[in-house]
Amino acid sequence: LYLDLFFFQAEDGIRDAQESRGLGDVYKRQVHGEKLRVCSREMLGRSTILSKDIASAFKRGFGNFTPAKLPDLPYGYSALEPVISGEIMELHHKKHHNAYVTNYNAQVEQLLDAAAKNDASKVAALTQAIKFNGGGHVNHSIFWTNLAPQREGGGQRLGEDSILTQYIKRQFQSYDNLIAEFNKRTVAVQGSGWGWLAYDKTTDTLRLLELQNQDPVSTTGLIPLLGVDVWEHAYYLQYKNVRADYLKEIWKVVNWRNVEERLQAAKR
Repeated sequence: LYLDLFFFQAEDGIRDAQESRGLGDVYKRQVHGEKLRVCSREMLGRSTILSKDIASAFKRGFGNFTPAKLPDLPYGYSALEPVISGEIMELHHKKHHNAYVTNYNAQVEQLLDAAAKNDASKVAALTQAIKFNGGGHVNHSIFWTNLAPQREGGGQRLGEDSILTQYIKRQFQSYDNLIAEFNKRTVAVQGSGWGWLAYDKTTDTLRLLELQNQDPVSTTGLIPLLGVDVWEHAYYLQYKNVRADYLKEIWKVVNWRNVEERLQAAKR
């Protein structure tokens, strides 16, 4: 029985990235405005009955559970127009993100109850749902801050003295090359998912990756810097089924300053 358990608690600011591994261990992942506490994936044994020790581990990891909350957007729903319409932003935030938050909170409560009753079957059934809805909450919380209205710096690339610019030039030679490679990979995501720019602390490098559904970057061991949602609800009302057009336009409202802040925090 393998479990991916996620505990999210809203906090202000950027938190440092620390990690440890083991059943019941909790580690922080740098997510702007979020503290992500993750019980790492472990084999819990072949038995279908949850032992008292495992139940205790659940309580240690989730015992002080604080329900997640839908974060306010740092700008108005129409502020990203004409790149992303106000109608899309309102539906995306109020309906889709809010649904992830609501479902995540309910499922964690059910998980705690199942663990207390040593109901391994129910625990196993809930873990994927928690990963999906918890990941949806964290991914969207990053996404909103990765964007900014053009009048507030959205789309403006950083100068030569920027640490982010230095990393981009070292690995991709230019912002244009990074964007081209990001779009090439992300447009090819099958079905629903995300494109990500992430930081690999072990190699001190930037990484591009694509993840299905709402899988969070933390499951890969990397630290998220910039995410682009390519679920159709993020663009269909405006760009129809032409994902490439959406990906071409969204860079006009990317908040590169926020991406750099994430990189600086990840390096600490």
